[in-house]
Formats: sequence, structure tokens, C-alpha cells
Amino acid sequence: MKILTERGNVDEFFSRLAKAPGRVLLLDYDGTLAPFQVERDKAVPYEGVPDILDAIVAEGSTRLVIVSGRWTQDLLPLLGMKEQPELWGCHGWERLWSDGRHEQGELPGPVDQALEQADQWAKEQGLEKQVERKPASVALHWRGLSDEDRERIHSGGQEAWGAIAENSELELHEFDGGLELRYPGRDKGYAVRQLLSEESARTVFAYLGDDRTDEDAFSALQKRGLNILVRSEYRQTAADVLLEPPEELLWFLRRWLDICKQGEG
Repeated sequence: MKILTERGNVDEFFSRLAKAPGRVLLLDYDGTLAPFQVERDKAVPYEGVPDILDAIVAEGSTRLVIVSGRWTQDLLPLLGMKEQPELWGCHGWERLWSDGRHEQGELPGPVDQALEQADQWAKEQGLEKQVERKPASVALHWRGLSDEDRERIHSGGQEAWGAIAENSELELHEFDGGLELRYPGRDKGYAVRQLLSEESARTVFAYLGDDRTDEDAFSALQKRGLNILVRSEYRQTAADVLLEPPEELLWFLRRWLDICKQGEG
């Protein structure tokens, strides 16, 4: 564990957590709870993670929320939890409540057409396995490919999808291992701000994420909680603490559970 900011005092955070009247644990999925896989449908959580998350939910004092760039229908089969947690998918454009209620932001018709155009371009380039279509975005993945193939996909995607972005309301973003063409207006920070508005000022939050897209969530949470970067190597970040997966990630989750079980809230 590495402290990144003056606010990154984990012992002090857990002391506040023990006394908190409300607790919210926000978790990114890919790269945080689950190691990256070339085949995205094989990206299951680190061993032990689903059991700890189930125990946290069962204990009853924590609102556990997964905040992901994935489509929730693709994420649910991978989680491996007994109980469905609350999920925010597609960078804030989709919300699946733990009771099964589903909400999705509406997109203008021309945006859907532009996303379809980007998806079709990728398939015409023979990139069916690399393209991922979602309700408010489309992504190109190159993780696990050769340097030559990564460069080809990167440069081709930048040119073709960049042109689509220029002629539509979409924005082109890079993430760790790919490109994503997204409709703006929502991101992981949007989901965090919504959750903050639903909780009292005394509720204690933590957000765990690894990707550049998680920086929006870190910025949204700011002084309301602890921001944790989950990565094997440091990168520039607004997070307060760096945890190396899976050992330090599991340690943090177990300690969260132990403190909640003490019943000091």
C-alpha cells in the first residue's frame, strides 16, 4: 500500500468508517475487481473477491455499488456474487438497481446512427472480436495483440472514429487498452455525484478504480471519501492511496468487512 496524498491515511479512514451512520463502497470492475483478459467474457474477479463482496452485502450496513464502463447485461454473468448488487454501467448511462429495476439515459437518434456507423466500420475491418457496442458508446480493444496490430487498430480507429466524432455529438477517448467513442454528458463521476446526492453528509464513501475513466469518479468524490487506485504500477492520479491487486485489494475489502461486523456504527 502506498499513500499518495495527505488525505491517504487508511487507518484514519477506517476509524471514521467504524463510527459512520452510513457506508458506501464503490467499485470499478475491470482492472480493479478482475484482472484484464484478452477475451473480455472471461474476465472474472480475483479469487476470493465475490465471497468477500457477498459477505459485505449480507452484513447489511454497506451500500455496495459497482461502477463500470461495461454494459450491465455483460457484467452480471461475470460477477459471481450470490446477490445482485447495485450496478452503474456504460460510464453512468445505465443503472441497474439491486431489486432489478433498470434505468437508461436516452440518446438522440443521430447519435445511435453514428454509433452504428462506427460499429460497422470496425466489423468491415475484420475487428468483430475487438469491437464492443454499448448503449451510449462503442469501444475498440487491443489488449493482448501484437505491437503491429495494436498500432494498426489505434491509428485506424483514431482516423475513422475521429472523423465520426467530428461530424456528430460523440467524443473519442482513449482508455487502458483501447479507444471508445462515447456520447458526452455522463461518466463515472456522474454516477458518483448521483450517489452522493442520495446519501447524508455523514455517510462515508470509498471508490476503488484503476483506469483513466475512474479519474472522473475520483474528482467527483473529492473530500467526501477515500479514493483508491488499484494498480500494480503507479500512474498520475487524483487518488489518495495505491493498492496493488490482488493481495492489497483483498486486505482492504476484508478490513472493511471486519470493521462493519464490529457494529460500531
